[in-house]
Amino acid sequence: MSVVNALYEEMGLTRIVEIDPAGRAVLEYEAKQAQCHSGGVVQGGFVTGWIDAAMAHAAIALTGDEIVPMTLELKVSFFAPARPGPVFAEGWVVKHGKRTAFYEGALKDGAGNLLAKATSTLAMIDRGRVEAASKAALDK
Repeated sequence: MSVVNALYEEMGLTRIVEIDPAGRAVLEYEAKQAQCHSGGVVQGGFVTGWIDAAMAHAAIALTGDEIVPMTLELKVSFFAPARPGPVFAEGWVVKHGKRTAFYEGALKDGAGNLLAKATSTLAMIDRGRVEAASKAALDK
């Protein structure tokens, strides 16, 4: 199993609903009881990760997979608790430059209720550069 597939499995990704080359993505996750803290509420880090991943997928849809969107800044506002069951993370481009981009995202439950929104500033980094740095770090 690849690292990406293992990450998707751990996060509960069930399917990629939409990838739009105009810079939009929708991903479906299955929020699990194991991702919850007290009261059956999904821990906020998972909510943040789901929206962050949707924004990254939207950026890759727009730029292609030779660019890796690296989060420089991320702000999340939580409106309602996420609970076990299907949730949908959406990401879309707001403004895209050559090296820096601005994205927004949201998480909704299966009924379409807004659970959280996010804004993100992304650095657009060449995939070869990212992979070379990762390999160098592993070789140490």
